[in-house]
Amino acid sequence: MAQAEFLAVGKRFGEIIAVDNFTLRVDDGELITVLGPSGCGKSTLLRLTAGLETLSSGSISVGVCRIDELPPQQRDIAMVFQDYALYPHMTVRANIEFPLRMRGVSRAARQRQAEEVAALVELDDVLDRRPAQLSGGQRQRVAVARALVRRPALFLLDEPLSSLDARLRSSVRRHVRTLQRQLGVTTLYVTHDQTEAMTLGDRIVVLHRGRIQQVDTPTALYERPANTFVAGFVGTPPMNLLEARYADGMLRVGDQNVTIPTGLRARFDATAGAVVIGIRPEAFHPCDGQGSLVVVREAATHEMLGSETLVRAKAGTQHVVVRLFGSVREPPERFVAPVEQLHVFDGATGARVGP
Repeated sequence: MAQAEFLAVGKRFGEIIAVDNFTLRVDDGELITVLGPSGCGKSTLLRLTAGLETLSSGSISVGVCRIDELPPQQRDIAMVFQDYALYPHMTVRANIEFPLRMRGVSRAARQRQAEEVAALVELDDVLDRRPAQLSGGQRQRVAVARALVRRPALFLLDEPLSSLDARLRSSVRRHVRTLQRQLGVTTLYVTHDQTEAMTLGDRIVVLHRGRIQQVDTPTALYERPANTFVAGFVGTPPMNLLEARYADGMLRVGDQNVTIPTGLRARFDATAGAVVIGIRPEAFHPCDGQGSLVVVREAATHEMLGSETLVRAKAGTQHVVVRLFGSVREPPERFVAPVEQLHVFDGATGARVGP
C-alpha cells in the first residue's frame, strides 16, 4: 500500500475545464470520498489517475513513483466502475481470478486468493454461479472483489452503487468499508450521494466545476462548511441560506432585525453590509415569537417522513425548511433559530466568515 499525491492536476477538453488545479495528498490506507454534482470533474479525476485520460497539467504520484508518466497497466491501480463490467460467460470464481491469471499467478495461488477475498465480501457460497444468477448487490461485490484480489497500491471506485436500490446500497456500502479497512488499501471513492460520502470517507473532498471547495472530515464539513456551495450541497435537507445585511451588531433579515450579542459578534464583525446567513433545518425549534431569527410556517406545507417532519416556512419573503424529529400531525406556526447556530458567509464571495 502507499500514499497518493495529486499536484496541481488539470484537465481541459478544448475550452472546457474539467479539473482545475487539483492538489491533494491521500495518506496510506486512507479512504477519501470525492463528492460533487454531475459534471463537477469527479469521474474525470479517476480516469486521469487510472491512465484512461491524459493530464493537461500537474502530476500524480503513488508512493515514490510518478504514475501519470506510466501506461495504465503499470500503475498498480484497480478501478471499479458504475457498470459491473463482469464477464457473463465466466463463473464468479473465474471473474475474481481473472486479474491474477493475466499476471501469470499459479492456479493454486489464484484460487486461494480469490476464495479469501470472496469470503470478505460474503460471496464464498456463490463462487460457481455466473453473473446472471446473482442479484445486483452480489454483482457489485464481485466487481469489488475482482479489483482488490491483486492488492493494488491504489483503489478507485467510480459511483459503484448508483445503480442499486436503497437497501442494496446500504448493504454493499458496508461491505466496501469493511473490506477497505481490513486490507488497508488507499482508496478514492467518487460519489454524488452525500450518505455514501459521509459514512465511508475518512475525509471528504467537495468538488464544484472542477475545483476543490473543501477537504475535511465528515463532521467538520457538516459543522463548518467553507462556503455557500458546500453549505447548500452537504446535508439532507441542505442548509438554509438567507440573504441579509449586518452592521454594528444588528442583523437584518427581510423586515426582521436580530440583535447579535456582544460575545458572538466576532463571527460577524469580519464583514459588513451584504451577508448570507446559513441555518441548518434542525437548528430551528418551536417558539412563541421571542428569540433570535423567527420564521413563520407556510400554510399546509409539511411532509411527514416517519422519523422526521419537514416544515416549509418563511423568513420574510425567503423560504426555509424546518426539520422536526418525529411525526408531527400539525406543526407549530412559528419557529426560532438561536443566533449561536447561525453560519455567516460573505455576500459577495460566498466564503465563510469568522469561526
